[in-house]
Amino acid sequence: MRAGDELAPLEIPITRTLIVAGAIASRDYQDVHHDTELAHQKGSPDIFMNILTTNGLVGRYITDHFGPTAVLRKVAIRLGAPNYPGDTMVLTGSVEEVDGDTATIRVVGANGIGKHVTGTVTVTVPAGEPSVIASAEGRA
Repeated sequence: MRAGDELAPLEIPITRTLIVAGAIASRDYQDVHHDTELAHQKGSPDIFMNILTTNGLVGRYITDHFGPTAVLRKVAIRLGAPNYPGDTMVLTGSVEEVDGDTATIRVVGANGIGKHVTGTVTVTVPAGEPSVIASAEGRA
């Protein structure tokens, strides 16, 4: 892996089930994550995804790419445009820097109304693990 390498995009359909299940799994019982009527009353057009679900999806994106032995060292993200049901979030990433077996990856998750999540993930890929990032020259 080298600075400038791009990760393959990951498309995630944003369903009501994903939003509600993520909120329940992270014990976030705020009504805007599961109750459409209460979300409307609070000025939202629909329920929307919570940050903990987004954080999990970003982690999944990185570990799916680097493999099961990859270790997330730091995840620093910010939310922007909400993820509403019926949309698709596309996660993209690029390697910003590499130091030995540790890399910093810039991640963006965009949906139909803008950037839902931006940030960086620091990941360690143990030595000897094959990298799944194809370089610009086509080498793995």
